Amino acid sequence: MTARFDAIGLVVTDLAASLAFYRRLGVDIPADADTQPHVEATLPGGLRLMWDPIETVRSFDPDWTPATGGSGRIGLAFACDSPADVDKTYAELVRSGARGYKEPWDAFWGHRYATLLDPDGNGVDLFAPLPG
Repeated sequence: MTARFDAIGLVVTDLAASLAFYRRLGVDIPADADTQPHVEATLPGGLRLMWDPIETVRSFDPDWTPATGGSGRIGLAFACDSPADVDKTYAELVRSGARGYKEPWDAFWGHRYATLLDPDGNGVDLFAPLPG
């Protein structure tokens, strides 16, 4: 048997806030998921993104504690259609209450790039290739 990468799991402090953030990024999450003990969304390509409130994790691991000492330890990246879409998406998310971390910039590696923080402090990058 060969193990295969299948999912990314996030342990969240406020499930509804986290799901609202990722919905604004286009992740298809059912509206009734906000009160569930575990939520999954299958992304294009088949990878799953999963959310578990702290209470759910502690139901099977009572000694679990969140990481401390700074920002989140996972980073997710979302491809945008164009450099202008990076700017637009970043502005819309910040306007709707998301925490901006690094405003859009032209990165030396050839992408328009920006970073937001999800409700648990995880970095969420937006990017698109710069023209030629």
